[in-house]
Amino acid sequence: MRISDSVANYILELLKEADGIAEIQRNELAGSLGCVPSQINYVLASRFTPEQGYLVESRRGGGGYIRITRLQISKPDMIMHIINAVGDSLDAGTARAMSENMLQNGVLHKEAVDLIQAAVSEKALALVPRELRNYVRASIYKNMLIAARA
Repeated sequence: MRISDSVANYILELLKEADGIAEIQRNELAGSLGCVPSQINYVLASRFTPEQGYLVESRRGGGGYIRITRLQISKPDMIMHIINAVGDSLDAGTARAMSENMLQNGVLHKEAVDLIQAAVSEKALALVPRELRNYVRASIYKNMLIAARA
């Protein structure tokens, strides 16, 4: 398991135990997990974003901390937030990560995620010129989320 996965899993466990709000001290967490503090920052910036349903606040200084809060928003609102976050272009990896996050957070069922992933896969878009794939993928992804929301 990669260190970023270990850090993310540790934070997810903290969130689960603390009813959706966890406070960590970056240096302390890095020391206990055997990584550098910047790795903690990377995980927070890439896996605990508002688009993924999290709010991250930090307070610097000697008694500083990082507070991660799982946002409590309705499923339709979460889907609309993700649709708005997609923009005009979406790569396959980001689509997969967003879909997995929606599955983990109970926003979409596995069947819906599997269908969306099949529709936006490289295989499905193989006949689309490479320079247009991410634009077409974004359009398909957003439209499928709109349909899933209804």
